Amino acid sequence: MTDRTTSARSSLPILQRYARPAITAIASLGAIETAFLTWVELTDRAAEVCSSGGCDTVLTSPYASPYGVPLPIFGLMAYSVMAIAALIPRQIVAEPRRASNTETITSWILVIGGAIMATTSGYLMYILATQLHAVCPYCIASALFSLTIFLLAIAGRRWDDLGGVGFTLTIVAAVTLTGIFGVFANVTPATATNTAATTATSQNSGYTGAPLTRHSDPDSIALAQHLTAIGAQQFGAYWCPHCYTQKELFGIEAFAAIDYVECDPKGRNPQTDFCRATGIHSYPTWKINGELYEGIHELEELADLAGYTGGRSFKYTLANTSG
Repeated sequence: MTDRTTSARSSLPILQRYARPAITAIASLGAIETAFLTWVELTDRAAEVCSSGGCDTVLTSPYASPYGVPLPIFGLMAYSVMAIAALIPRQIVAEPRRASNTETITSWILVIGGAIMATTSGYLMYILATQLHAVCPYCIASALFSLTIFLLAIAGRRWDDLGGVGFTLTIVAAVTLTGIFGVFANVTPATATNTAATTATSQNSGYTGAPLTRHSDPDSIALAQHLTAIGAQQFGAYWCPHCYTQKELFGIEAFAAIDYVECDPKGRNPQTDFCRATGIHSYPTWKINGELYEGIHELEELADLAGYTGGRSFKYTLANTSG
């Protein structure tokens, strides 16, 4: 970097001078957070890691995996792009003219990328508050990261035509929202009432999800029978991977004895209204002795919650079932 470039940079307002380092730092934190959440979702550890239930509710909701892809992966990619774009000019390009051109290009990447991230985060915060009714610290932190990056991208450069920038960002936000609505168009949250869909689904038809592959041991069958005897119920959805993992912990014969409640109106024998009335916000959720327990639970945990005193030589655990 030349002395002239260094001098010009030092004469900039402090916000413009340090906006890019700040964006790099925040985007790096966001990348670490979303990488962690991706690992949590891919390994079915939401209930284990999110003991408060907030992020567990989010990661086991229909909104967590659009088209089967964990949502945090998209956040990880977005944060990575923003961190790289903020680093490129001036720190890497030494020739002043090339540095100026590179800074212009990456400034647009930062401001448009920031607008997309802020718009998406705003929509997800709306879903969190109105559909999932959960407090997820990770989600809130990510939304604040996205908004801060966007504001720093705007404030970190002297724009010649703010009106044009504003118009461009309005278009970007509109296109982003249109895409989001398309992605989540077919999502039916557990808290939503869908009477028409429920009526249209025959009580003897509907989706059941992937078939179970493991056979049960005697103690798992005994536990399942005990759970049903005391009125315990498992609430879930046919498409939910976490529900499938919970079923696999029991095995074919044991799960057949479980009082399972299907919450998605497209599933077999759906009871969507009952799920809503019970207060189900995520899948799977257990109702045992009048209390709701969200997320996947080891059979040992369920045995403790249900006061089961029989044998506990359970064949399957999360360690040999997940993934």
